[in-house]
Amino acid sequence: MLNRELLEQQISELPLYIYAFIDPSSLEFTERIRYICHQECPMFGKTWACPPAVGSVEECKARCLQYPECLMISTITEVNDISDIEETLSTRSDHEALTTQVQEFMQQQGIDPFVLSTEACTICPRCAYLDGQPCRHPEKMHPCVESHGINIIPTLEEQGIEFQYGENVVTWVSLLFFHENNGKT
Repeated sequence: MLNRELLEQQISELPLYIYAFIDPSSLEFTERIRYICHQECPMFGKTWACPPAVGSVEECKARCLQYPECLMISTITEVNDISDIEETLSTRSDHEALTTQVQEFMQQQGIDPFVLSTEACTICPRCAYLDGQPCRHPEKMHPCVESHGINIIPTLEEQGIEFQYGENVVTWVSLLFFHENNGKT
C-alpha cells in the first residue's frame, strides 16, 4: 500500500515545480496530439517509445485508464533561446532523472508505476524497434506523454499551471500511473 505521506515527503525534497495526484479519467486523449507527433516529430516510427509502436490513441487511453491513480510531476527550466531546440532539449535529461527518482520512490513501496514522460527514448544508439526486435530496456524507457495522444495543457490549467511562462521557459511534465494497493497491471 502506498504511503502517500512518505512519498510526498520524498518528492517535496526534489526540485520539482509542482506535483499533483490526478484522476486519469480527467486526461484528454486526442488524435490531434498524435497528428502533431506524426507530422512534426522526427522520432515518429523510430523507437518503441513513439507512435506507432506505442499503439493507437485508443489503445494508449485504455492502457492509462486501467490505473485508477496518477501522479503528475512538472519541472520548469529557463533557457537562453527557446527556439534553439538543442538547448531546449538539453534540459530534458534533468527532468528525466527526477522522473526516474520518483519512479524509484514508488517502487521502494512496492508500487510499479506506468510512466510517461518527455522521451522519444535515446537509451540505445539504435532502437531495436528499427530491427523488429523487442525493447532492450523496457524498465528504463518512459514513452512521451504526447505519444499517447494526451493533451496535457487542460490538466495543467486545472492545476493552476501556465504552460507558457515566458519566452524562454520550458515546462516538462511526467505522468506516473499506478494502483495504490499493488504493482503494475
